[in-house]
Amino acid sequence: MHLKKIPAALLPVLLASPAFAQQPPPTVPQQLADCTRLADTTQRLACFDRLAAAHGAPPAAPAALGAPPATPAPDRDVAAASGQQPSAFPAKAQPDPAASSDPAVEAAAEYTMDAHWELEEKHRRGTFVFRPHHPNYLIATRSYRPNEAPYRPFRRVGYSDDLSHAELSYQLGFKMKAVETAFALPVDVWFGYTQNSFWQAGNREASSPFRETNYQPEVMLVAPLNVSAFGANLKYLNLGLNHQSNGQASTLSRSWNRVYAEVGLERGRLSMTARVWKRLNEPLEDDNNPDIVDYMGRAELTGTYRMDGHEFSAMLRRNLSTSKGATQLGWAFPLAGPLKGYVHWFSGYGQSLIDYNYFQRTIGAGVVVQY
Repeated sequence: MHLKKIPAALLPVLLASPAFAQQPPPTVPQQLADCTRLADTTQRLACFDRLAAAHGAPPAAPAALGAPPATPAPDRDVAAASGQQPSAFPAKAQPDPAASSDPAVEAAAEYTMDAHWELEEKHRRGTFVFRPHHPNYLIATRSYRPNEAPYRPFRRVGYSDDLSHAELSYQLGFKMKAVETAFALPVDVWFGYTQNSFWQAGNREASSPFRETNYQPEVMLVAPLNVSAFGANLKYLNLGLNHQSNGQASTLSRSWNRVYAEVGLERGRLSMTARVWKRLNEPLEDDNNPDIVDYMGRAELTGTYRMDGHEFSAMLRRNLSTSKGATQLGWAFPLAGPLKGYVHWFSGYGQSLIDYNYFQRTIGAGVVVQY
């Protein structure tokens, strides 16, 4: 049909009809659908490239064979919908929990007074839970000169009951918290018990006796301090009531009671405790060792330096009025877990209660369990 043959009166009507109306251009989704319908892969990719070029985007470079897929960027629309601000920087990789920690962190995870006395909330384990107290050890010792005098009245006639220079010595003990935050104060009530035995295991002529066993129960009030002093941190104050005895009778009996005050301080790898005490006197007729303070002293200072699993310890006990006391040095070294090798040297009075007034030197080696 030619327009020149159409009457002028019908021309506006025909132009307005759907056949002559201008068709709108296809939308982007429609064009993508058209490209998708192409069966040939080369034609389909060319269709997508033409569509991308028509909308101002450069055609994508073909991916190399075997190249890993690119990590998709975070969807900004999704982040905005969730109320998060999209970051202009890539997210940091999360640390691997299996990776080894910093050596300083691992060192800090070893013994601390905070953990030993549960001074901080994160270390608290509740009441009536057994915890380590003094070191638990088993060592073979050799003394310079055994103290024979207390045992002479009990010697069997016709037998050689001389004490052996060599012994096995062991110490066992624990503590447990009985009350937390007593009296509505940051003070914990602890109960502790320590037993130290001296065994003449190799002395078969004397029937391998236990020469001496000391029993030491105590009650302690422990409060955190967290005070800086002399370049160190004062960690706690311990007020205690201590009983020590050997459970013997007659002339072999030894015992005493005392109250004490102890402070603990730490500085890096070094931890120290300082203790002073006052003996609670007994009636003179019941006192088996009235002069025990002259030899056991009135104060004690201990220190431990920890380095790479090794522990170097020292103890000094002294009565300044009589110049008597004791010195002990120790070295614990790693074996397996909490079990460590242990070497120690003692010189002075009071290694055991029966020897409180007898000067002794001993050296020993064995194992110690430390937590």
